[in-house]
Amino acid sequence: MKKYLWVMAMAGAAAVLSLAGCGKSAQSDGTVASSSGSQSADSKSESQSQSQAKSGGQAIRIVNGKIEIDEPLKAFAKKYQEKTGQEVVIESLGGGVDINGTMKGYLAAGNMPDLFVFGGEGDYQTWKDYMTDLSGEEWASQTEFGFKSEDGKTVGFPYAVEGYGITYNKDVLKAAGIDPASLTNYDGFKKAFEAIDQKKGELGLSAVCSVAAESGQMYWSTGNHLFGYYLSGGLKRGDTTYIDQLKSGKTDTERLGQFADFMKLLFDYSDKNTLISGTYDDQLALWAQGKTAFITQGNWIDPSLPDYSVKFECGIAPLAFTKEEMKGVLADCPSWWAVYNKGTNIDACKAFLKELALTEEGQECLVSDCGMISPYTTCKVSPKTPLAMSLKTYVDAGNTYSWEWTKMPEGISMNATGKVFELYAKGEIDKDGFVNMMQTAIADYVKK
Repeated sequence: MKKYLWVMAMAGAAAVLSLAGCGKSAQSDGTVASSSGSQSADSKSESQSQSQAKSGGQAIRIVNGKIEIDEPLKAFAKKYQEKTGQEVVIESLGGGVDINGTMKGYLAAGNMPDLFVFGGEGDYQTWKDYMTDLSGEEWASQTEFGFKSEDGKTVGFPYAVEGYGITYNKDVLKAAGIDPASLTNYDGFKKAFEAIDQKKGELGLSAVCSVAAESGQMYWSTGNHLFGYYLSGGLKRGDTTYIDQLKSGKTDTERLGQFADFMKLLFDYSDKNTLISGTYDDQLALWAQGKTAFITQGNWIDPSLPDYSVKFECGIAPLAFTKEEMKGVLADCPSWWAVYNKGTNIDACKAFLKELALTEEGQECLVSDCGMISPYTTCKVSPKTPLAMSLKTYVDAGNTYSWEWTKMPEGISMNATGKVFELYAKGEIDKDGFVNMMQTAIADYVKK
């Protein structure tokens, strides 16, 4: 779950996932991580064909959209091959790669993977004719998070529940006298930001917040994740009021104004270089090195924390932009895997997914190694990474809001709304400009 409005001219291509947020330094320049390492997008098709040729064309090829779980997935694939003899080639896309655009290129070239990632309703509409019905699989009855087709069939394999709001350095908050429990509305955040800002020097901070709003690479973070709180923050799960409005080209002016106020607060207290021109890696490094108190990313950054030798305690607070109390966080499946229905390895894919979902080894991979929360009721492995543990407290308490942003029209954040966040971050538009431009961008994109 990723970056939104890259180049506004890229009208057709979109990557709704998330993914949730995702990036890794080795891949942040647009390269692709495959089972044989990092390679350029121009050469990946040739090496993938070579990988398949080594196993007589029977290797399962998976396109994974979460670059930060690339290594543990490959480790699991290696163990799976040792156990079953089935080769599994992991191709991880992220850090600037337009996943949907890449997938469309694969389809046109007759180079579709056996398992491919998709990020929600918008992606489903693009790929629904290429998805295998997985309703009869054992795991499908053990989760409420499988993606369902229009006729109720399970076509998407869920591998994680992720959540986000605004992640904090608990040690910094404690030193500044801020209780994380107070961060449940606009006023609570304003008070906290002001207090921390006054103590930046003694706390060793360069800024209060680490936010990246450059639209070319970070549209997914602003246009999907942050804007996702406007769409469903504070609402009961399944309340589609604001996403329904958006899909008809409309927005709620008062609510959007409150959201704009919070974005202004967030941007005002952010490191300016990172805000205006920073990448995902820049944003993460700034916070992970203890230079800011907050970062606008979710529990998907857990696997990256050891890379920075993070020692401080941390947790997730709601991105509570309203004057009213907002005590929950957005939590849902960031994306799903679909089995390509015209492939030759459908049964092998089903066996691999069963292993990943239902065995202890698979659960250890997804929860312990990848740092995620399992979507399966039979999973007995509890998360051990800090942000996953923090998220689980919200999930267990029922304080979560659904990811309605995944239902937005394909490419809207990349091609329309992301740029509005960037202009606002740069100070080129004010609150009214943000509200008016966002409303116009949404109306025009939906109409088109």
